[in-house]
Amino acid sequence: MKLLFIGDIVGRPGRQAVRDLLPALRREYDDPLVVANAENASGGRGLTKENAAELYDAGVHFITMGNHVWDNRQILDFIDDDPRLIRPANYPAGAPGRGTGVVTRQGRKVGILNLSGRVFMAPLDNPFALAGQLAAGLRRETPLVIMDFHAEATSEKQAMGWFMDGKVSAVLGTHTHVQTADARILPKGAAYITDVGMTGPADSVLGVKKEIIINSFLSQMPARFDVAGGETRQFNAVLLTLDEQTGKAAEIETIQRLL
Repeated sequence: MKLLFIGDIVGRPGRQAVRDLLPALRREYDDPLVVANAENASGGRGLTKENAAELYDAGVHFITMGNHVWDNRQILDFIDDDPRLIRPANYPAGAPGRGTGVVTRQGRKVGILNLSGRVFMAPLDNPFALAGQLAAGLRRETPLVIMDFHAEATSEKQAMGWFMDGKVSAVLGTHTHVQTADARILPKGAAYITDVGMTGPADSVLGVKKEIIINSFLSQMPARFDVAGGETRQFNAVLLTLDEQTGKAAEIETIQRLL
């Protein structure tokens, strides 16, 4: 089975890149299941119902989130009702939404697990304490389980990869918006990459107007982080090839495209 995971979609340029590239990529890669992190898809912070629908219409089958999940409060109106949308599972009990989901594509079920790291991030519940338990629950329904680990520190991401090797089909890092060069299959069969990267404005600093970030470093003054323009857009993703019987990954391929 093929699964395409798109790195953090940032603002209108990111959504446009998905609309422009995804149809051709689906044809090129034999119509894979498409999962995307969209926590920055609406103005760079959060996700609206309209923009979620836009991504679904473009060919995304399932959406994961991260630490910006609540930045646009419109999500509170639909997150509980959308079975194709999850947020990090380690938010406290009672938070809106859910942290796991199962999507069926061409008769095959895939479990999706979303967790947030804690190093340099909000002090949510311990993701390591939850990851194995949640993955085991999903594996009772399907051997194919993909984990989006939305975290800052490379050490925390690597530790999670080793910890979950053999328990999930893939541990895919998100959040830092720069695709890393360490995509590999771990010894027990989990695909791993520290960060899938960003889909959004290429001439930017992590999706934000570069002038704003440079001036912020120079002045040490707070600034509004506006999404950069989309004259040049990048599309970062990974393509997974998964064994439907064992749940192990056979291949992970990084994808970098510029428009």
